Amino acid sequence: MATSRAVPLPTPFPPVGGCCPVPSTAQPRILLITPPLTQLNTPYPATAYLKGFLGGRDYAVTQADLGLELVLQLFSRAGLQRVFAEIEAGSFALSDNARRMLRLKNSYLSTVEPVIRFLQNKDNTLAPRICHSRFLPEASRFDNVADLEAAFGTMGLTDQARHLATLYLEDLGDLIKETVGPQFGFSRYAEKLGMSATTFDALHDALQTEPNLLDRMLLELLDTLLERAQPDIVGFTVPFPGNLYGALRLAARVKQTRPGTYTSMGGGYPNTELRTIREPRFFEYIDFLTLDDGEGPWLRLLEAISGHTERHAELAEASLPLTNQFQGNEAVEMLRQAQHDVSLQSIPTHQLQRTFLRNAAGEVEYINHPAPDVPHPEVGTPDYADLPLTEYLSVIEVLNPMHRLWSDGRWNKLTIAHGCYWKRCSFCDVTLDYISRYETAPAALLVDRIEQIIAQTGQTGFHFVDEAAPPLALRDLAVELLKRRVSITWWGNIRFEKTFTPDLCRLLAASGCIAVSGGLEVASDRLLALMEKGVTIAQVARVTDGFTQAGIMVHAYLMYGFPTETAQETVDSLEIVRQLFQAGIVQSGYWHRFSMTAHSPVGKNPAKYQVVPTGPEPGPFAWNDLWHDDPTGTNHEKFGPGLAKALYNYLHSVALQEPLSFWFDFRVPKTTVPRHLISQALQEPAKPDASRPNNRLFWLGNAPELRQEPGKKGRAVLTFYEQAEDFEVSVPAVLGSWLHELLTRLSTEYDTKVLLKEAAATYPTTGQTWEQFLLSPAWQLLREKGLLIL
Repeated sequence: MATSRAVPLPTPFPPVGGCCPVPSTAQPRILLITPPLTQLNTPYPATAYLKGFLGGRDYAVTQADLGLELVLQLFSRAGLQRVFAEIEAGSFALSDNARRMLRLKNSYLSTVEPVIRFLQNKDNTLAPRICHSRFLPEASRFDNVADLEAAFGTMGLTDQARHLATLYLEDLGDLIKETVGPQFGFSRYAEKLGMSATTFDALHDALQTEPNLLDRMLLELLDTLLERAQPDIVGFTVPFPGNLYGALRLAARVKQTRPGTYTSMGGGYPNTELRTIREPRFFEYIDFLTLDDGEGPWLRLLEAISGHTERHAELAEASLPLTNQFQGNEAVEMLRQAQHDVSLQSIPTHQLQRTFLRNAAGEVEYINHPAPDVPHPEVGTPDYADLPLTEYLSVIEVLNPMHRLWSDGRWNKLTIAHGCYWKRCSFCDVTLDYISRYETAPAALLVDRIEQIIAQTGQTGFHFVDEAAPPLALRDLAVELLKRRVSITWWGNIRFEKTFTPDLCRLLAASGCIAVSGGLEVASDRLLALMEKGVTIAQVARVTDGFTQAGIMVHAYLMYGFPTETAQETVDSLEIVRQLFQAGIVQSGYWHRFSMTAHSPVGKNPAKYQVVPTGPEPGPFAWNDLWHDDPTGTNHEKFGPGLAKALYNYLHSVALQEPLSFWFDFRVPKTTVPRHLISQALQEPAKPDASRPNNRLFWLGNAPELRQEPGKKGRAVLTFYEQAEDFEVSVPAVLGSWLHELLTRLSTEYDTKVLLKEAAATYPTTGQTWEQFLLSPAWQLLREKGLLIL
């Protein structure tokens, strides 16, 4: 069972740019691997973050995305030839669809590499052939193709072709999954083996079987990588269950071919699923399992193994010829493992941080030296070196505008703040470090990192991967981007809280924001309060309207099946969602079924939420997803298909007037939500500008030109030359110079904050009071054109 060891007092981390402890011998060479599979369009950021951090401390780090490399190897002419040859030589029970694809083998072989080049944006001229000729062989994924001209327009050939090319790849993926690679999926690999795996038995058994074709391709890629990198330690990031099997299969190969090399694992899956691990067999593959952020544990681990890698390598080198000669011999394998264990025992592990290992007694031990976490401002800039950024694929899987951002385009990943500033939602893992420890970084430092990443990657698209990006931190980031005239395109996750005023939304849009996603969850004020979301439906409506008016797309995360949710509340939630889409203030959404986890408030205290845990019993391996009964709620499962169907139609502006019962094949209650609830929420008058004297003025436009018009009334005219359209503002002559000076200062001096009350203090004496001026047509026109109060 897992034990905890007493450790000495902590040693602080070296400061950024400072010197870290120098080992007595050469520092270990590090290889960081993202195993299959996560995304095809952009690298998962974990290895880039860790490489940037460790590289800043002079460690030699190589990184690789073996998920991408496996896909590129598989979907090449040579790779598909191996697939077809193995299918033809095997005894698979083929579906009609698979047999059709085998008959089209030559068509697939001749088109696969052009399609991959097209999806890599290396040959966009192929788009007309994909759209308008019989270029692509078609199988079952093409059976229900939507009206593409309606979806993409007559000029959107590239996007339309990208969608068809994605369907083509998914057809091939279906064939592979049916035959030579049953674990394959484009964003997961053997995911079922890692999901809710309270015991290690199924995974261990799968890893003991002969590698299938995809496994063999993956191991070939690893062999080449190991030969090139010559690592002393290989680290695997496992963000999802679908990465676990691949990581362990790769780790086994490292053990087999380089017994002198240590293996380590971290990432989102261990952080949530393996916090109570006591399975010794897991450590036949992985030497060190680290929890939470990797920076601190890796520093401690590298300090521990530095100076021991040479002795470890000597022991391994002595056994390697024997191992290679008698591979699979049980006695030889036991000798090699014993030598490896002896080497591990010589490591001073007492200073490791948040790390599991197998100790000399063969038991799983948890060591947590009480060292401080690496502060968020000191984690460094993600380093994308080694990753083949031009080789990623831009795909369009479904006709959903937000899902397209997830799968299309190369997005640099960056975090505004560590953790969640709210950290109260009862369904969320708020007890874990990645959410509970909230830290921010200065806006200037964030923009420094943005500029470094742009210089390295040549890409200006950013996905801010915060749990919920803080509104004030986003405000400061936007101001810094505008001040330094750094042009980026960005999107990220937020909470629909009232701090996101229409003016803040416009500022974010000016800084490059194109989309936000946020949790509406269950559109019921009772359940939102039970969830401790800290928002109301009316508030969500006003915030999403502010983003939409600023030209920012809004995606809503929706949830059904929350504890005690009734059928009435589910139907009422759908009605709220319908009204949000009808009002045009939400453009995308997705329904998730509530899941109870061990680290959430619901999982910690199910009685408070009137649910009954039914399992699984904690086992020696993973433990996070919990089963439960909801005695006071409805049969949630049966609502899923109808909710998904309704939402799909709503986001395409279809059937918005149909009764809610239209989407279900069983009787549902009529909604109790007033049909104009959302539109009435949007009619709430905004606070007058005069009521916000301590807020800052911000002008998004250019400095105007001023001219005085002669005449008895003495008018001054300010002319604005802007990107969209030029316009003029006319004010009394006495206000001309004052307003010109104010707007010029706001347009050029971003470092100088001008509060509304400070502008009021310099307002010239006229026949019009300050409050009257704030209601005047001139002021309202400026507010419309980009004068913000933040």
